[in-house]
Formats: sequence, C-alpha cells, structure tokens
Amino acid sequence: MASEIVESVPLENADTNCSTITTNTIHFLKKKGCNTIVDSTLLNGPQESSTHGKIIAAMPAYNEEKFIGKTVVGCKPYVDEVIVINDGSTDATAMIATACGATVVYHDQNMGYGASIRTCFETAKKMQVAAMVILDADGQHDPLDIQQVLQPVLNNEADVCIGSRFLKNHTVKIPLYRKIGMKVLDFATNQGGDTKITDTQSGFRAYSANAINKIRIGNTGMAAGSEILLQIKDQGLKVKEVPITCRYDIEDTSTHNPVVHGMKVLASIISEIEYKHPLFYIGLPGVILFCAGLVIGGIVINSYNTRGYVPFGPAILMVLLFMVGSLAIFSALNLHATTQLLKKMKSIQ
Repeated sequence: MASEIVESVPLENADTNCSTITTNTIHFLKKKGCNTIVDSTLLNGPQESSTHGKIIAAMPAYNEEKFIGKTVVGCKPYVDEVIVINDGSTDATAMIATACGATVVYHDQNMGYGASIRTCFETAKKMQVAAMVILDADGQHDPLDIQQVLQPVLNNEADVCIGSRFLKNHTVKIPLYRKIGMKVLDFATNQGGDTKITDTQSGFRAYSANAINKIRIGNTGMAAGSEILLQIKDQGLKVKEVPITCRYDIEDTSTHNPVVHGMKVLASIISEIEYKHPLFYIGLPGVILFCAGLVIGGIVINSYNTRGYVPFGPAILMVLLFMVGSLAIFSALNLHATTQLLKKMKSIQ
C-alpha cells in the first residue's frame, strides 16, 4: 500500500496550526460548500499535551471537502494532533484539512475504508501515541463526543472504547432498513468474536497503545471494523461502549449501496468466523450432511431390498451429500490444523 505522510502546509495564507484563518481561506472553503466550517474561537492553536502521552484523532477521508474542515477543527480541542487519511480524493479534501491544521497522509489512489483504517494504525504506531480516536470525516459523528469515547481508554478501563448508537436512554433516529442490517451484522460479529457489543458497526472508536500494537487489519473494505472486534478476545483486549450521537440527515455520506455494502460485510465476517472456528462452522455442517447421506442411503438400500430396484433420485442425493459432507469435514480438519500451526508460530515470535 502506497501512503505518504505530509506535514501540514498552509493553504493560501492560513497558519499551519490554524490559529487564524484568513478571508481568502474562508472564501475558498465556502466556495467548496463548507458554510458552517469554522468558529474562530475554536482555532486557538495547538492544545497542551496530555498528561497521558500523545493523543491523536484520525479519520479516513475520500472526497469529503464539504465536512472535513469542520470535523478537523472540531477535533482539535480534544487531541494533540489530527491525522487525515486522504484516500485518493479527487476534490479539495486534503487542501482543506491542511488549511485547518491537520497532518495529511496520502494514498496514491482510492484503496478503501479498511486500507485507510490500517494506515491510521500504522501512523499511530510510528508516532508512538498513547491513544487514538478514529471517527468519520463525513459529518455524521460529533467531535464533542471524543472526550467521552477517549475517557475509558485514558483511565485504563478499556483498550478499545466504542461509541454506540444503541445504548439505553440514548436513541438515534436510524432508518429502519439500516437498523435491521446493523443488527444482523452485530449478531454475526458478536457470535464470531464471542463479544456482547451493541454497535459493532460504529466507526467512532478509541484505542489504547496496547490495542494499536496488537490489532492487525487485513480487510481493505468496510468489514475492517468487524475484523478488529473479532480479534479482541484472542488478543486479550478490554472493550467498553459509551453513548454517542450520529446524524443521518446528511446527504452523500456513503459511496456504497447500503444493501450491497451490508452483504459484503456479512460475507467477510462469515469468512473470518470460518477461519477462526473451522471445526464448528465448516466441520459440523459437513458431519450433518454426511449423516443425512447415511439416512438417505438406508432408504435406498431398503428400497432395493424390498422392491428390487434402486430409486434414482434418492441415490443421486445420497452421493451428493456424501461428497459435500466429506469435503467439508476434511476442509475443516485441514483449516483447523493450519490455524493452530499459525497460532503456535505467532506465540513463538
């Protein structure tokens, strides 16, 4: 993956730390549709360093010129540095982020949400931060929630803190079709990761240095969020949830069809679960199919003994069940042996 960290460079006459924004810059931002971008009282230069160590806010961004400035500025009072992963944007996302004092990491081309999250983690490791909060750049997340999402991590109560839209006494108006899809993905993720998280698809999360060093992200798509949660128990990480707000009245917040997106995420979760627990999720169905083949085989033999002929349909079905069941069983055994070997190799390293 090609990514390059570029330190903040002023746009026109704006300061690198965004302590002031000139008339020219404001005119440029408004021209791009960022009409509610900045309150000058928020732009007071860099914050004092945290007693916990360096804290950063990171956000993947792909063509988010309308909201990136407001989001960057909103984050600044709560962190030491704001990192924007410019995932091959073709608009002014990177320029606006730079003008508002963010450090921009460039992807040469659009590589996907998961690849951007991976770059967030890689950048945090290089910077040796004490904590990182990741949020969306599209205006759906409120930077005012950063403090409460970070607090459990900074207090050593959790390695991963998730901003949940579904906690009690904190309701968010989510479209019904999205809520149903989220609940399906929540169930699949919790089953695979042996967790009890109310909002597994939330992109608003905080991570401790321990979590940043242990989590490995391989998925380049939207399933990266679930992939992280599937590792929590295996890596011995503590997780906690806090309530957040989330807006759904913003247009063009996603470049993906929600149904197609949901199916891709679900398929990826199932694939990850199969890899982690092959004996249960592949081997058990294989045994069931094989046993069903035995039952039908008994019917075929009984028919031959009593009637003197072999029923063609049940015989074909019996053979298919034997073949598929046997293949699933052997695949599960091989995959289980492989995963156990990989775990041993990792423990040795």
